Amino acid sequence: MILQTERLILREVKESDIDDLVKEMNNIKISSCLLEVPHPFKMNHAKIWIKHCLKTAKKKTRTDYIFAITFKEEDKMIGEVILSDVDLYQKKAELAFWLSESHWKKGIVSEAVECVIDFAFNSLKVNRLEMSIFAKNEASNALAKKLGFKYEGTKREASMPESTGELHDDHFYSLLRKEYLKNE
Repeated sequence: MILQTERLILREVKESDIDDLVKEMNNIKISSCLLEVPHPFKMNHAKIWIKHCLKTAKKKTRTDYIFAITFKEEDKMIGEVILSDVDLYQKKAELAFWLSESHWKKGIVSEAVECVIDFAFNSLKVNRLEMSIFAKNEASNALAKKLGFKYEGTKREASMPESTGELHDDHFYSLLRKEYLKNE
């Protein structure tokens, strides 16, 4: 599956992404904002993740869509946008993302996430997207609001990233299909 934006191609993760994944994910600024990402992030961690991505992509009834973020002119993974816990009966899914630090503050993650939101609402026909973001992650919280997600509350000391072992409060957001379509 491939999605495209003006600058980006969002595609399934592939085995050849392993070196890019290790390079970009081995950054405490990234892993400290994600639950199940160890630091240091090593080749064996990348192999396990890529195996999971490949297995997920082959499922007949998918509950996860993991998109590698790449530039159109260069097939190099610089991040991911993930739709997880896709439940077509309940018409909802969870949204998460990460981007290599060298590409922060360039509008890339906004562009990629907007494309996946469009896919979720218009192709998968979900009614609700949810995001759980560490309270300390100011950039991701700001992006959620910019994209029209509504803040629903804070879960106190709800998450502990593997990389740091520190407890974090989570801010919980949602975006409904009718809200998205109204602003489209």
